[in-house]
Amino acid sequence: MADFVLLISDWYRLNARELPWRSTKNPYFIWLSEVILQQTRVDQGMNYYLKFIENYPVLNQLADADEASVLKLWQGLGYYSRARNLHKTAQQVRDEYGGEFPKTYAEIIQLKGIGPYTAAAISSFAFDLPHAVVDGNVYRVLSRYFGIDEPIDSTQGKKTFQKLADSLIPESDPALFNQAIMEFGAIQCTPNNPDCNSCVLNQSCASAFDTELIKKLPVKKGKTKVRKRYFHYLHIEKEGEIALDQRTGKDVWEKLYEFPLIESDNENIPTEFKDSANLCYQTKHILSHQHIYAFFYKTELSEINGLEFHFVEKSQLEDYPIHRLMEKYLESND
Repeated sequence: MADFVLLISDWYRLNARELPWRSTKNPYFIWLSEVILQQTRVDQGMNYYLKFIENYPVLNQLADADEASVLKLWQGLGYYSRARNLHKTAQQVRDEYGGEFPKTYAEIIQLKGIGPYTAAAISSFAFDLPHAVVDGNVYRVLSRYFGIDEPIDSTQGKKTFQKLADSLIPESDPALFNQAIMEFGAIQCTPNNPDCNSCVLNQSCASAFDTELIKKLPVKKGKTKVRKRYFHYLHIEKEGEIALDQRTGKDVWEKLYEFPLIESDNENIPTEFKDSANLCYQTKHILSHQHIYAFFYKTELSEINGLEFHFVEKSQLEDYPIHRLMEKYLESND
């Protein structure tokens, strides 16, 4: 195991990408980067990270911001509950810790929306504490190197991998090792077609050069059943105004804005506006556990029974946080 730690750490020193959150010990910036990178790849997440620290360079500024502004900055990343938790956690740090991020793992993990991985990352990268991070990249490296076929999405599997990672983390410079194993999974031990020939671990890796084993590991228990949904949107304009509604309840895109919506159990145009609306755009939007079939209709109706919405100045539409489906439709109309 000592060779594994040494080899992967040396590899990182030679191959690490220069990323802004790696050159800081600011726990707020590190936390922000981790939340964003749980949602997207580094190349896509970079601009979001830079926008957030430009708009809110101090944690208390994020805490004091209104939620709509935070959601607007997050727009396009998806999984908007993370943005809402980001905002609430900033308020919690402001109110309970005077705006200063707590410095221990035990305190950090008590913050809203922060789980074991994020708490370990902040503890390690900001405060040099020996807490092992286990994300998708780490699961992949450990499962392949040690030949572990326990499902990573099972309770026992998570315990097994966390225990193994904890046993590897060095007391001296734990942040470097955590960064190293995550980076190794991101750019060397990739999900598909890793380059085993150039890998510094290939002499001791249980999966080296074994194509079938590489494809198999890491193991997951099974796929979640996908739900199909049918969204019918009404594009209504009058006198320079456009109809909008804000999503409520514990559903996708909570608190984001969209056109008035009728959800049905099929793709047929709802009878409520069958004779007064024209289909102008349709698309399929894939989420982790849902496939949404969206249909957009233009109509001159100003009232629809059972629908509540209000009109806003069309010129101010860009001020409202909207989800990706709305973005795709508006882009198609440019």
